[in-house]
Amino acid sequence: MTGSEDPRIALAVDVGGTKLEAALVRADGTVVDGTRSRRPTGPEATPDSLRAAIGEVVRHALAGRDADHELIGAGIGSAGPVDREQGTIVPVNMPGAHGFDLRGAVRDAAAAAVGAPVPTVLAHDGGCLALAESWLGATQGAAASLSIVVSTGVGGGFVVGGQYLPGASGNAGHLGQVHAAEGLTVEQVASGPASVAWARTQGWSGEQGEDLARDAAAGDPLARAAIERSARTVGAALADASTLVDLEVVAIGGGFSRVSADYIDLVQAALVDTAAHDYSRRTRVVRSGLGDEGPLIGAAALVLR
Repeated sequence: MTGSEDPRIALAVDVGGTKLEAALVRADGTVVDGTRSRRPTGPEATPDSLRAAIGEVVRHALAGRDADHELIGAGIGSAGPVDREQGTIVPVNMPGAHGFDLRGAVRDAAAAAVGAPVPTVLAHDGGCLALAESWLGATQGAAASLSIVVSTGVGGGFVVGGQYLPGASGNAGHLGQVHAAEGLTVEQVASGPASVAWARTQGWSGEQGEDLARDAAAGDPLARAAIERSARTVGAALADASTLVDLEVVAIGGGFSRVSADYIDLVQAALVDTAAHDYSRRTRVVRSGLGDEGPLIGAAALVLR
């Protein structure tokens, strides 16, 4: 490290419906090489399994801290809903983890690893993604933006006037739980697992999102229909969000958003077709500028920014 470099780093932890991971992130938003690791979560996750996994990834991350690094805190982005005041989570896709003290578990693991208290902040993972995209990603400089993931779940966060908008309880941006069609939520229609499940009811024989991507690229009409159904649902939800918040740009990340090369274009078309006003039809839909590191960078931004 040279004398001109900012020595501050943050421990970043991202907890999702299929995995949790941690890494150290520098003040410029770059992930410290060799500090990133992950463990599986899933619908069977329990407080005990999460606590054990958190201990492993936090120890691994902090073992990569140089003597010159100044650890200023830990930021956590979690699948929600979250309770920012209590530090607990009620994740939709992990029912066994409802009420888990996530902030306390990360705080304790970090303190044990470094031998000193570590200030720890919890936020909704969609909000963390929004922070990251507005800081270093695809929504930099936007007057109003929404950043979302389309993956195992669907969620997002808002940044307006350069400021993250957490909402009253820290859960603003839960796009996946907005109602779509036939009494279902956006997540129940448009997520990767939901799209796979729908395609199978139509006679498709694949088993996961990667199979949908492969078969759609090969011309399978059922696989393609599932992808278009997802994009159409996301686009309609974004049209409503843009009508309410007057969004300039929406950045989309997450594994299922890469299921086809034109997924973002399909979402943009659905937004334009569905939006009620010219201002909401002008909202641009773009691909995430940070890829898979976005949620970790955003978690770190909770303490670095």
